Amino acid sequence: QVQLVESGGGSVQAGGSLRLSCTAFGYTTTLHNCMAWFRQAPGEDREWVANIVFGNGVTHYSDSVRGRFTISGSNANNTVFLQMNSLRPEETSTYYCAAQGASYGSCTSAHTYSDWGRGTRVTVSS
Repeated sequence: QVQLVESGGGSVQAGGSLRLSCTAFGYTTTLHNCMAWFRQAPGEDREWVANIVFGNGVTHYSDSVRGRFTISGSNANNTVFLQMNSLRPEETSTYYCAAQGASYGSCTSAHTYSDWGRGTRVTVSS
């Protein structure tokens, strides 16, 4: 059974940094498609933040985080990280890791991801 386990959330002041980690367990084949981070605040839609394409290492970022966040990872151990710098209060949210383990498609669309973690909470205070 596939399981994605996130860690690294917490509370930080505006301008601070956090590093999220996610490891996917249970895959029987090497991942070549996308792993990504999404976030969702209460009452809001789930928002794509960044993704990495394991097949070629290419990364993509939403406009709101580009230049401040860095996604990295490897399909050697199906782990992805999100380094978040210069955090803003409006980025307070639950952050979810996702993998296209049994799916493919646009890496920025939540519905193309077959597997999800339970989320890790990030709180940024002003």
